[in-house]
Amino acid sequence: MVLSKTASQSDVSVHCTFGSRYVRDSLPRFKLPDNSIPKEAAYQIINDELMLDGNPRLNLASFVTTWMEPECDKLIMASINKNYVDMDEYPVTTELQNRCVNIIAHLFNAPLEDGQAAVGVGTVGSSEAIMLAGLAFKRKWQNKMKELGKPYDKPNIVTGANVQVCWEKFARYFEVELKEVKLRDGYYVMDPEKAVEMVDENTICVAAILGSTLNGEFEDVKLLNDLLLKKNKETGWDTPIHVDAASGGFIAPFLYPELEWDFRLPLVKSINVSGHKYGLVYAGIGWVVWRTKTDLPEELIFHINYLGADQPTFTLNFSKGSSQVIAQYYQLIRLGYEGYQNIMENCQENAMVLKQGLERTGRFNIISKDHGVPLVAFSLKDSTRHNEFEISETLRRFGWIVPAYTMPPDAQHVTVLRVVIREDFSRTLAERLVLDIEKVVHELDSLPARVTEKLAATAVMEEHPPAMVKKTAIQVQREITAAWRKLVADKKKTNGVC
Repeated sequence: MVLSKTASQSDVSVHCTFGSRYVRDSLPRFKLPDNSIPKEAAYQIINDELMLDGNPRLNLASFVTTWMEPECDKLIMASINKNYVDMDEYPVTTELQNRCVNIIAHLFNAPLEDGQAAVGVGTVGSSEAIMLAGLAFKRKWQNKMKELGKPYDKPNIVTGANVQVCWEKFARYFEVELKEVKLRDGYYVMDPEKAVEMVDENTICVAAILGSTLNGEFEDVKLLNDLLLKKNKETGWDTPIHVDAASGGFIAPFLYPELEWDFRLPLVKSINVSGHKYGLVYAGIGWVVWRTKTDLPEELIFHINYLGADQPTFTLNFSKGSSQVIAQYYQLIRLGYEGYQNIMENCQENAMVLKQGLERTGRFNIISKDHGVPLVAFSLKDSTRHNEFEISETLRRFGWIVPAYTMPPDAQHVTVLRVVIREDFSRTLAERLVLDIEKVVHELDSLPARVTEKLAATAVMEEHPPAMVKKTAIQVQREITAAWRKLVADKKKTNGVC
């Protein structure tokens, strides 16, 4: 007699994932579960939640690469288990990193003789690269001040208020005063003349941005270099320049080869660039290169031998994956100068298509410049009924992630929308985005301006309770912007994300 039995809950081999208990049982979110679950169920549960994320291709807030060729994806997966720092075990990966450093150094016109190796390192991103460059400047300045018998406890960096937050992190983490040149209406990058005026004997470097995050504009590194040369000659100082080319370093050499911003300028001592932006690699790779070996103090370089051989290392991180280094080398040899130039030209042309489409609506002022990173930053000509934050929020219904933000001091009353044009943003998408923005604007026009009016009224009442004073248009705009900033900040406080 054959006895049959009912499969137990633990016998999952006969179930599909959606026919199992794992899709109806709640899993602990913040504690390790007591029991294991099948790999198929774990995959499905996580994959289902990830569907709620935005589409990376439609994330127009980000400069970071969201598409690579399948052949490069294969190389990434084949090397995902390699530890980049283990140079003795993976000498070919180390060699590929060194090739990337030298290719980038030559691209930035480093003064290298035939056969001379460039000085640089791969990093997790431009944030780490900036930290390393800043530490090199700080140490060189300290060594110089010690030799002169002068105090060396109050270093500072001069830069524009438009810098990315990683500069603020460096200043705070490594106890360096950050002296920022304020912005002004119509001028949203660092003014070289004001920057040089702020330089003193304790300035370890002036940081120029090649491609502002706010509007993509290139700062005038050539003018900064000339003004600083003059001041150094007058004072006897030797204040150098660092160029933060996170966004523009892989753009300028191909779109504006005659533009002098790199090592062709004598005071430029180091440059960082993000391989994961217009270097066309997925997130997780940056580069920093120095003009000469003397610009990187030897005492900052560590030598280890417990991985099998003597290995010099200058990074804030230690272990990290090799995939992005290999992906960067793939892109450099796969595309070459011709390929990068074609891609950057396409990005620039598609940015112009988007810009012209927005101008045709008659509703927007264009804040970005044609000369710079291929992006379009724009603001409403009339924001008395609806503002840029509402447009950004409503565009999400169409799948687009377009950020709205306010400018830094002293232009914080200006609110901007920004679209970054990446390699995978085609003309078709640019034209579609213009149509969707027009739909959003028309939809908002048909609605009562209840949110904006409420916020403006609240701001006015808080400042002038009973006796209401008539506001100018710019005052109303500033109050609306302040109220929206408070609203966004309050929402962030309650969403459980640090």
